[in-house]
Amino acid sequence: MGTPDFAVASLDALIKNPFLNVVAVFTQPDKYRGRKAQVTYSPVKEKAIEFNIPVYTPVKIREQENIDILKEIAPDIIVVAAFGQILPKEILELPKYGCVNVHASLLPKYRGAAPIQKVILDGEKETGVTIMQMAQGLDTGDMLARVKTKILPTDTGESLHDRLAELSGPLLIRTLDAIEAGEVHPEPQDDKKSCYAGMIHKEDGLLDFTESAAALERMIRAYYPWPGAYTYVNGQQLIIIKAKILPGNTIKKPGTVTSATPEGINIQTGDGILTVTELKLQGKKAMSVRDFLNGNRQITNGTVFTPQPEM
Repeated sequence: MGTPDFAVASLDALIKNPFLNVVAVFTQPDKYRGRKAQVTYSPVKEKAIEFNIPVYTPVKIREQENIDILKEIAPDIIVVAAFGQILPKEILELPKYGCVNVHASLLPKYRGAAPIQKVILDGEKETGVTIMQMAQGLDTGDMLARVKTKILPTDTGESLHDRLAELSGPLLIRTLDAIEAGEVHPEPQDDKKSCYAGMIHKEDGLLDFTESAAALERMIRAYYPWPGAYTYVNGQQLIIIKAKILPGNTIKKPGTVTSATPEGINIQTGDGILTVTELKLQGKKAMSVRDFLNGNRQITNGTVFTPQPEM
């Protein structure tokens, strides 16, 4: 059971293992985009179709008809990775070995939907993947296995996502082998050490220049490629893709450009200078500051970035 790109790595590992048989895939319903209502499959569904695995797309997994389907399939175990729906007790207890979840953080910290972005936002030095035995509650089950990775100063939400996905497949296979052999040692989570990484929304990407340059730089990396870290200038939305931190402050108010050169647009923040080196206007392609300034001469010393379009 899974939906986005992160879950594909786990499904791929299961498919390629000669001792496992993926009998069914459950994923979120198809989406319809644009005026022509073009159907879009989830990444997990696309992978399942590639290998001729039966796919189910329940709107609500807890409905009795879906539980009946699972009873008929009679799986030995259910692997869940970013499925997007909470499993009821009846499903959790249905398989012989229960249900295991592939979670993109080092539990018990960072439960919830967006741990990858949250660890970058919080300036954590390491993260990882946890395989847990699912229980009723949000990411509260016993931990079965973990693998760690360092968070690099250059990591974005995208690069960290891809690295954790790559780590998840081998960890999952090792854990399933240990479960079958009776060699797992479940470790209860300490709820006192947990925090919640809630679902991300588009508006979360709005930059507040009263924050420190360090916090804003982490936000830019965490929210790449979605929802993107953005601000407004001259009535247009501007998405900042890459930036770095300069120490020191000026007397200008946060959000004000202190200088704009081909090497970077320097913006005063609540603490420190944020130097933007790559950016894009909404609907346009990403470009370096040098190329951007060639076509946007309105951004100069004293230009102010705002939290909403100026009327």
